Amino acid sequence: MNNKILIWSITAALAGFLFGFDTVVISGADKKLQALWGSSDAFHGSVVMAMALWGTVIGALFGGIPTNRLGRKKTLIWIGIFYFISAVGSSLVNDPYTFAFFRFLGGVGVGASTIAAPAYVSEISPAKDRGRLVALYQFNIVLGILIAFLSNYLLRNVGENAWRWMIGVEAFPALIYTLLIFTVPKSPRWLISKNRNEEAKKVLDLINPDGDAEKLMLEIKKESESHASGENIFMKKYRFPLILAFLIAMFNQFSGINAFLYYAPRIFEEAGLGESTALLSSIGIGVTNLMFTLLGVFLIDRLGRKVLMYIGSIGYIISLSLVSMAFFLDWGGLAVPIFLFMFIASHAIGQGAIIWVFISEIFPNHLRASGQSFGTSTHWVLAAIIPSLVPLLFSTIGAGVVFMIFAIMMVFQLLFVIFMMPETKGISLEELSKKLTRDEK
Repeated sequence: MNNKILIWSITAALAGFLFGFDTVVISGADKKLQALWGSSDAFHGSVVMAMALWGTVIGALFGGIPTNRLGRKKTLIWIGIFYFISAVGSSLVNDPYTFAFFRFLGGVGVGASTIAAPAYVSEISPAKDRGRLVALYQFNIVLGILIAFLSNYLLRNVGENAWRWMIGVEAFPALIYTLLIFTVPKSPRWLISKNRNEEAKKVLDLINPDGDAEKLMLEIKKESESHASGENIFMKKYRFPLILAFLIAMFNQFSGINAFLYYAPRIFEEAGLGESTALLSSIGIGVTNLMFTLLGVFLIDRLGRKVLMYIGSIGYIISLSLVSMAFFLDWGGLAVPIFLFMFIASHAIGQGAIIWVFISEIFPNHLRASGQSFGTSTHWVLAAIIPSLVPLLFSTIGAGVVFMIFAIMMVFQLLFVIFMMPETKGISLEELSKKLTRDEK
């Protein structure tokens, strides 16, 4: 692999590190902020804590616009700026409304990064390495989550305003990331879509100095010219990739992954375990997630996307069924934590490693950002809705039923993988576009 491509891919994937860090770092300030501002549970949950999540939904819905118009690189720079402003602003404020505003900005950065970063990396990567290079984004998300937990732990005793340091420390990696993004080239496929062919050729020569840049440019231009101007992802010919993006994003959230990550301590307490499991549920789950994400990154271009989704789907069905049975049959001790660790491992090696890669591959170059915006928006809207229902569902139908519903949904995911999901391993983006587009004739 060209070392330049690896360095540029890692740099762009650092947006994922800030995504993971930004999402989790608020957990260290949660109770302190509620006590400081005397907020009610409803206000604290829906405004102070959830505003970043709604920013993420907005970033995912509209992030395709700057990714298309400004380009992948400029959008990534703006994402870094949003993260930096959010970290500094939310650490300095003295009221919950301004705090929520700055957290919202960080959420916009998170949502937009799920479009721009995978799109950029997929467009500079050779087909044989594209899976693991784009999957570096997911690896960085998981790493950011772990580092945020560790950072909160180390900063917990720095004084009465420890929460300010916990949240503000994100400004340092955000600034480093923003400066590093200036060093990467623009996406050659985006440049060609804007008829900036000379710039695109220079980048392609850097990416593959021994290859035929002119030939690749002709292939990219031919794929682009085969589509009429003014097209959108909702046209009949793009229905198949649109359905694929929707289903993989939907099944990602109907596994219960975000519901579990947000409410792990509550789930463990439902299983009869004490508060001491909080450390287990954060650091232990984080380490498991990181290890199996690494394994997924290692295997994604070797075994392919479908094989990892088979493994993940079967692991989901087994682990979620066992968790459900543990609640129904009142199994005590470490049964539920062990089964949930199996669940996290299944997610990390399957959906966790695949989702951002797959959505970034299945749309043609001129509609990639719009297609990713649709897929990631589906993901984030469900990520907002499903976890918000968990406390109510636990108190009404019970945890056993909730986890059985998730297990049944994963049976449908397995059927999706068997009968619908195409293998994208080792196929160029232009070839995939021809393969997945259905001619209207």
